[in-house]
Amino acid sequence: MAQKKVKILERKQEVLRSLKSFGTQIYNQLDQGVFPTVKMPSRSTENINYDPVLRQFILGEKNVDRSTRNIRHIKPFTQLAWVAMFSNELTSQRKTSTLRDVYYSAQAYEMTFADQQESNNIITDLETLTGFAREDFNIFPEERSAIFGDLDIGYTVPGYEGKTVNLTSHPDGVLIGPAVTSAEFIKTTADKVIAIEKGALFTRFIEENVHNKHKALLISCGGQAPRQTRSFIRRLHDELGLPVFILTDGDPWGMHIAQVIISGSANAAHLRDLNTPDAVWSGVWASDIVEYKLPTDPLDEVDIKRLNELARDPRYQNDPIWQREIKLALKIKRKTELEAFSRYGLTYIVDEYLPTKLEAAKGKK
Repeated sequence: MAQKKVKILERKQEVLRSLKSFGTQIYNQLDQGVFPTVKMPSRSTENINYDPVLRQFILGEKNVDRSTRNIRHIKPFTQLAWVAMFSNELTSQRKTSTLRDVYYSAQAYEMTFADQQESNNIITDLETLTGFAREDFNIFPEERSAIFGDLDIGYTVPGYEGKTVNLTSHPDGVLIGPAVTSAEFIKTTADKVIAIEKGALFTRFIEENVHNKHKALLISCGGQAPRQTRSFIRRLHDELGLPVFILTDGDPWGMHIAQVIISGSANAAHLRDLNTPDAVWSGVWASDIVEYKLPTDPLDEVDIKRLNELARDPRYQNDPIWQREIKLALKIKRKTELEAFSRYGLTYIVDEYLPTKLEAAKGKK
């Protein structure tokens, strides 16, 4: 516990030094009588590249300047400075905020954003500038993912230091928020992680005792897994050595949800450790639709367009399973949901499909 606390404090000090460096840079430029200017990596699509070694998107070497000499840059520069100041306040006082709360808090300082998306973009600029994630500044999205399973964690957040909890303590699962993602892992009997796209199936798995039957930590992604959840999955894999298996709907959007957990997203190309490269997409595959004769819906034009985009995406090109399943989906032009297995009974997905998928993945290692 003490070692984990030291690492957290060291990380916070690095964050604060980075924010102070940005503020000092502005002050020194003003003191020298020059227009404050900041240089940061470009997040344009032309500067986002897929790194086959890291197995994720990264930013290239192009930079952009934001200078108060340019009247169009004055507002975003000022917004960036304010977000840095607010982040420094949160980090130094060990308080948390949400993306939405940052947007509204700006009004107390007479700092204006056109909408929350503009506020979110400026926060991303600060990430790009400093190399730290917004979670390091104690800024989080609204929690919508959860975890359930036999894992004892020790809290490190103020007021709860030293307190422990087992993640089977709540029948609906425990929200993956700041207190959980920053906690120390104490002990577990689990030997795998199963990340599930949808909350309904997550609940079914809890009801059917999957966490005990398969010695698994169950994670509800709530659709596209939030960044802090993806970072948490990475921690479970790296620190506990747990293999990760992903279950999604059998459509291009489910494929993408799985791939973002595996190799990250272009939007987070400026950050590291948000992906788990060795995670396995276990289904639902297009071939499962055929093999299990699942109820389906036809692919629409948007689905087909998305599948063709995935086929060209470098993240999907190094694994023959991805290419095979994309091609088959385009051939059969059908899609399905995880709940489709209920045509064979409420517990079929737990009793038959899941064990088959886990055994198949085990045989490939």
